[in-house]
Amino acid sequence: MAKEIPDLVAEVRAGTGKGAARAARRAGMVPGVVYGGDTDPLAIQIPFNVLLKKLKAGQFKSTLWNLKVEGQDDVRVICRDVQRDVVKDLPTHLDLMRLRRTSKINLFIPVEFVNEEECVGLKRGGVLTVVRSEVELVVTAGDIPEKITVDLTGKAIGDVINISDVDLPAGAKPTIDRDFVIANVAAPAGLASADSEEEGEEEAAEA
Repeated sequence: MAKEIPDLVAEVRAGTGKGAARAARRAGMVPGVVYGGDTDPLAIQIPFNVLLKKLKAGQFKSTLWNLKVEGQDDVRVICRDVQRDVVKDLPTHLDLMRLRRTSKINLFIPVEFVNEEECVGLKRGGVLTVVRSEVELVVTAGDIPEKITVDLTGKAIGDVINISDVDLPAGAKPTIDRDFVIANVAAPAGLASADSEEEGEEEAAEA
């Protein structure tokens, strides 16, 4: 199932240049430009509070957006830059790039763990330690996976789950070349500390 693409609602901005951008900011808007896709650049503006909320939610620049502008066809875009005030660190301008359905982009895809009830390690008191709740993948704009699924069936205490252990959606691949860890099934805290004490006693006896 493809990941639902969130809407980003903007307005056409009257005029370009510094004067028009300042006027937009005085009106409580953040000016921006949409470019690419074999179409002329489009000057837009987004309500400051709306954009700030989306920025604070995280992953704004790695999210594919469905840009909605009145009088224009909806288009898929990704943010290429957000300029900020050097003192207040608040957004002052943004650049959006249009994408075709076949475009390859980097996005963070959430990881879902399933079949915990079939995980041997968890049944024995182990703890699932999630190292990455999201994984950055290179995906096709027209076929973005909603999530990555990790099957915990049969996993024991001490087992490590790497990205190579996961069946990735067709056409998707990690942005990191190495075989990185997604999660592991750790021993319960009491057992881990007991093991550490035993190791310490053995080392003391050997000394």
